[in-house]
Amino acid sequence: MELEERVRPPLPSPVVAMDDEAPLSNELLTPEEAAALVAASSSRAPTGLRNRALVAMMYRSGLRPGEALALLPGDVDLEAGTVRVPPRKGGQPRLTGIDATTRDMVRVWLGRRAERGIGPGQALFCTLAGESLKAAYVRELLPRLARRAEIGKRVHPLALRYANAAELAEEGMPAAMIDRHLGVAPMGGARRYRRTVSEEDVAAAIAGRDWRL
Repeated sequence: MELEERVRPPLPSPVVAMDDEAPLSNELLTPEEAAALVAASSSRAPTGLRNRALVAMMYRSGLRPGEALALLPGDVDLEAGTVRVPPRKGGQPRLTGIDATTRDMVRVWLGRRAERGIGPGQALFCTLAGESLKAAYVRELLPRLARRAEIGKRVHPLALRYANAAELAEEGMPAAMIDRHLGVAPMGGARRYRRTVSEEDVAAAIAGRDWRL
């Protein structure tokens, strides 16, 4: 299977600043590659349904792997299309959005885990026994899915987050909104505009993005 390659524009400042290692533009996943990564998990097996929802959440809501694994079912409002992201060390929780297609994936996984008697007090993305997933699982999962999807690029745990930021910039979302969505400090003069962007506006913009797998 051949996956279309796009020429990416220069990286937006939120992508460069948001994590310790800034990606090269030719390493960014295209929308087609990111979608193929989501679709590489089974649409029938329980673990496949979980992994689809997990990978889609990291991609479409721009979550770090640790943030996605820390989510509880109550952190995701499927009706409102919002995600309350748990705080990192010394940080504050933030609110962002989740689009309709990703909500559907999470809804399917929630139904499957409920059938297994896994309660709301367990992590949203847990094992079939209700135990928390480890970060090492995500590090091993993504390259395996990339091979299955025939993606030749290095697919690391933050690749989906980088792709999300780049797509939002390409779509014209203001840098201040991308900063708040990703939970990163704005750069330079952008700091003065941070207060004009509400979490609710950001969550609504992310939730309203159209995406079909």
